[in-house]
Amino acid sequence: MSYLLGVVLFALAILISVSLHEAGHMLTAKAFGMKVTRYFVGFGPTLWSFKRGETEYGVKGIPLGGFCKIVGMTPQDDDVEPGDEKRAMWRYPVWKRTIVMSAGSAMHFAIALVALWIIAVSAGLPNSKFPTTEAGFRAEPAVVAIAPCVVVENAARACQSGDPASPAAQAQLKDGDRITAVNGRPVSTWGDMLDVVRGTKPGTATVSYLRDGTPATATVDLAAVQRPPLGDPKGATSAVSALGVALQPSTPARVEYGPVAAFGATADFTGNMAVQTVHAMQRIPQKVPALWNAITGEERDVDTPISVVGASRLGGEAVENNAWLVFFMLFVSLNFFIGVFNLLPLLPLDGGHIAIAWFERARSWLYARIGRTDPGRVDYLKLMPLTYAVILVGGVFTLLTVTADVVNPITLFSR
Repeated sequence: MSYLLGVVLFALAILISVSLHEAGHMLTAKAFGMKVTRYFVGFGPTLWSFKRGETEYGVKGIPLGGFCKIVGMTPQDDDVEPGDEKRAMWRYPVWKRTIVMSAGSAMHFAIALVALWIIAVSAGLPNSKFPTTEAGFRAEPAVVAIAPCVVVENAARACQSGDPASPAAQAQLKDGDRITAVNGRPVSTWGDMLDVVRGTKPGTATVSYLRDGTPATATVDLAAVQRPPLGDPKGATSAVSALGVALQPSTPARVEYGPVAAFGATADFTGNMAVQTVHAMQRIPQKVPALWNAITGEERDVDTPISVVGASRLGGEAVENNAWLVFFMLFVSLNFFIGVFNLLPLLPLDGGHIAIAWFERARSWLYARIGRTDPGRVDYLKLMPLTYAVILVGGVFTLLTVTADVVNPITLFSR
């Protein structure tokens, strides 16, 4: 039930974000005097609406987005009534049209920034000094956090009834103890400890450790588990020993900030997220084969793109596992991605309209300098084949991601 609740909550959050995207277009257009005739949440048949002034507001039956209708977005639009010619959007200065068309993405960025600031103050943002690679984790001091159990099979899941108790817990080891030796073999880093423990036969072993700077020893009964080779998570599993501990990194995974310091931390994190988003978008074409492989039965690559369906499923998993921070960080990342994606200079995206507006402005300036007649506005009808091609490619890609998210979804938690 909590999983379904999480899916619904995340889908609702996305719908609200998209509605605010359209509200950004509407509010800026109205502020400049452009005529906005409709603002709706959803598509399809109208469920409810009302009219205030010259704009109809309402809700439609298919909650998969929203739209607002600005009169005269292009010179070819025939929705301009007599007397409204001067209020057609295409007649406004290019800077005003740019603001209106970018306001949707600006809303997504604003949502992400506000959410990040709240997270920075309440729960903390990821620490840039926290190790993120296997080599980084292996180099950490062998300071342990005691697990409640050991999972015998090679599975990333929470403890269940019937799982053996943690040997470290049974031997009275505590969180924060630093392992220094196993059966007399010195240990200085987490990587050393893993190598030594896995190289020791299951059964009785002597563990030396430091607790608050005081040396001590404990006799433990190492458990037998199935694990792949270190550094090769997809390798064949074999029987090795386990102590029942996790790494307690020397640096915290997250850092909380005060209300003022949170602004700078949010800006820094947003800059890093922008770089990651651009890199992720650049990798999309090469990830298409991996999506197809996932649909045809191969293991799903966690680095493949996901659709709104996949994001909602991950949101459901987060709520099911009481990982609300994961839920909100996923929401932030999705908003930022949508904001960036909508600014791509391709029709029918907002960025395509912005690119055309500035192309017209640059062309007019150039023709004026060389003494030629201004060629006027771009004919959007001539761009329709390219627009349809973008829609087709986008539709196929969306179909691929949705299908992969249904038949072979990415999961964050074992269910």
